[in-house]
Amino acid sequence: MITFDSLTLKAFIKENENFLTGARIQKIQQPTRRDFIFLIRGLDSFGKILTKKLYININPQYHHICFMEKTNEERRLIEIPQKPPMFCMLLRKYLENAKISKISQPPNERIFELYVETYNELSEKIHLCLAIELMGKHSNVVLYNDDTNVIIGCAHNVGAEKSREREMAGTLPYIYPPKQNKLDILTYEGEIDYSKLSEDFYWISKAFSKQLEGKELCKIKDYVLLKHLTPAISFDFSQYTLFSELLSGSIPQNSINDMIDNYYAFYMEKDKFQSLKSHLLTLVIQKLKKSRQSLSRMLVQLNKEQNADRYRLYGDLIMANLYNINDYVGSVELFDYENNKNISIVLDASKTAKENANQFYKLYNKSKTSKVKLEELSENIKNQIDYLEQIKFSISIAEDIKELSEIKSELLPEQNSTNEKKSANLPLEMEIDNCRVWVGKNNKQNDYIISKLSKDEDYWFHIKDSAGSHVLLRCESPSDKLIFECAKLAKEYSSAKLSTKAGVIYTKRKYIKKPPKANLGYVTYKNEKEIIV
Repeated sequence: MITFDSLTLKAFIKENENFLTGARIQKIQQPTRRDFIFLIRGLDSFGKILTKKLYININPQYHHICFMEKTNEERRLIEIPQKPPMFCMLLRKYLENAKISKISQPPNERIFELYVETYNELSEKIHLCLAIELMGKHSNVVLYNDDTNVIIGCAHNVGAEKSREREMAGTLPYIYPPKQNKLDILTYEGEIDYSKLSEDFYWISKAFSKQLEGKELCKIKDYVLLKHLTPAISFDFSQYTLFSELLSGSIPQNSINDMIDNYYAFYMEKDKFQSLKSHLLTLVIQKLKKSRQSLSRMLVQLNKEQNADRYRLYGDLIMANLYNINDYVGSVELFDYENNKNISIVLDASKTAKENANQFYKLYNKSKTSKVKLEELSENIKNQIDYLEQIKFSISIAEDIKELSEIKSELLPEQNSTNEKKSANLPLEMEIDNCRVWVGKNNKQNDYIISKLSKDEDYWFHIKDSAGSHVLLRCESPSDKLIFECAKLAKEYSSAKLSTKAGVIYTKRKYIKKPPKANLGYVTYKNEKEIIV
């Protein structure tokens, strides 16, 4: 991944200057402390009114600015908080409905300046500037008064302990970053050291200097002057370029904005995918550990309750020998007619023989009730463990952010956003021997297959005794070969994928039942057959 540089910003400004100049800022949102969305309404080159979303990201890893397309907004997994941050409220106060008078870029800097005209509380026209600084770990968004040059507020305050050169906070004067000791390549006429291009000259980043290796000085000047722009992204998305001729294999882009938007959306989606996947896996593993510990404790307790019949036997023996037992004794030896041997029974010396017998009957009834409850709870926990194993498997095979979002909405329903509730990812669909086959990759898709998609005569496949996907086959009279292919799919999309062999069960949909209040994707079945794959 390469970082957003000053030349890319220069090209972006050149491409969008006409639209932004004279446009109005309609709405401001701040999804996180490091990204902003500005809804901007302006005129395109044909005089038609357009509304675009200006996306600003000041994350040190992928800082950039672009007009965001709807598909890339989904890929970025943007969630708008119910309560906006304080800096967002400040921006709304000063900038909403304000008119953009001009945009600019300070010479050689990675700073995008939006100059706006608005009115204060006294209806006096004031001029403000929003400086978007795209400088790696020093990236920031600063709002200051252009008339007085005093900062009104910034996304990140910078104190003297962080920077000796440049403090950033409300009421302080706004100053540009210190000048770098570099040359302007447009006025340079000497020899070029390609290994130090980025160190010697403005406008040239490290990534761009690698692309320029071996190019003549006059050609490099043309690039810096942005002549013949042909934006492109390499096939593996490792880098982008403003000039496709500098990359041997690349995907042409329609505009500079599309190049920036597509390139950084790819990395943000990839990063958020890995982050969300790790988070969900950690959460499921923790729940699994807790459930297994609970089950272990219950099994120990259940083992203790297996002695319930012993209490009943003691009570029966005491009642049968009441005539022969003295009251208020510590123990008694009686003949066990069930096991044909003498046994010694410890008694409570403060109670009569009959009271001791009643005490044993109470212990028997209590143990019997506890045993039933413990068996019921143990079964519920076992079902919960199976369910969590299924979710764990679904997370491991998830391939995109939408699938993970579905799993998140199932695992953490209280954290569901509006977008997640509306979005639905359909099961994987394919065709084998002119018959349709569906594969569910998570519990929501599995439930969709059973509840809405399937018909009575369809065939249902699932790996035996393991977590896996539901596979549905729609075919009037499937051949043995087709059934075996579907069984292989059920094994492939299961936790037994790497096993040498595994059992796959299948039956018709009419023999599948979804129990009431069961976990998502859980079904019972009958009349099943098994195939070894």
